[in-house]
Amino acid sequence: MSAPTPRPGILDIAPYKGGVSTAGGATRVIKLSSNEGALGPSPKAIEALRKSADKLHRYPDGGCEALRNKLAEKYDLEADQIVCGAGSDELITLLIRAYAGPGDEVLYSQHGFLMYPIAAKGVGAVPVTAAETNMTTSVDALLAAVTAKTKIVFVANPNNPTGTYITDGEMKRLREGLREDIVLVVDAAYAEFMTGQEDYTAGEELVRAGKNTVMTRTFSKIYGLGGIRLGWCYAPVDIADVLGRLRNPFNVALPTQEAGLAALDDDEFVNTCVRHNAETLAWFRDEVNAISGLIAHPSYGNFVLVEFPGAEGKNADAANDFMMSKGVIPRKIGGYGLPQMLRISIGTKEEMDICLQAIKDFVNR
Repeated sequence: MSAPTPRPGILDIAPYKGGVSTAGGATRVIKLSSNEGALGPSPKAIEALRKSADKLHRYPDGGCEALRNKLAEKYDLEADQIVCGAGSDELITLLIRAYAGPGDEVLYSQHGFLMYPIAAKGVGAVPVTAAETNMTTSVDALLAAVTAKTKIVFVANPNNPTGTYITDGEMKRLREGLREDIVLVVDAAYAEFMTGQEDYTAGEELVRAGKNTVMTRTFSKIYGLGGIRLGWCYAPVDIADVLGRLRNPFNVALPTQEAGLAALDDDEFVNTCVRHNAETLAWFRDEVNAISGLIAHPSYGNFVLVEFPGAEGKNADAANDFMMSKGVIPRKIGGYGLPQMLRISIGTKEEMDICLQAIKDFVNR
């Protein structure tokens, strides 16, 4: 008997796997595998979510008008160029659906976000990677990889999982070197963690400067709202119009919209989160780098890449297993081409103390 057959390429997709959430029989689990907000969501967002419970029978505003207006006010943008989605993942997928198809190429850097190739294969497009230099996006390599089939270029800036970034000048050079019919997507999920880097911008000006650049953002990181899925993008008018035609009619839930609005009103909490991340990340890196044989790489996100020796029993796989046995969950990133490293999200100070002790116990066992 014959059976339905998916389109070519669908079964070649390796499903995205989020960070592990459980750790065997550990009595306490410290999840540092998904780059979630260390301090959780804003108390104002929690209260707004609770208050929305008596309206769950109502459909949400399909256009997210209040949320788009609030984002426009906060970031000095044009509301009609903002599109909201169920996480920035949805917007990435919509962009690829809109501008790439069978045989087209979707280009991104070597250690880029795994959603790019997954979404590309989903429409029959070909994902293409460009080599990085010192785990940093190389504009020269990206430009050299462009072909007549290239339709979209993704640059996560700062990048996950490497934690590195390219300057505003380099991003402009990339845009200038691309054909006008290629969409450049600046994935700025970690932009709020960039403090004091005067050579960095999240991409708004590039969007304003032309008709072919999109900036994506998320509420999952600094705002701690990963569990309710909320992202947004800022795009030229024509691209925003296309995304509006493709998205599902009610793609952002009513409680999600109300929690997002409240989160945007709590600058004090966001500032506390930014300060906590900067201080805790710097301290954690210093402590890990003081351990013989380990390297904690610089990071401009809310996570640190820790590089382990290659020897059996001392490598990243062994470290992951040991830490998991202690209830500490890091992220293995062999799927990103970095099997010798673990990505460790920044949690509370207490969680990072416990994580650090687990690493020391592993090295000294």
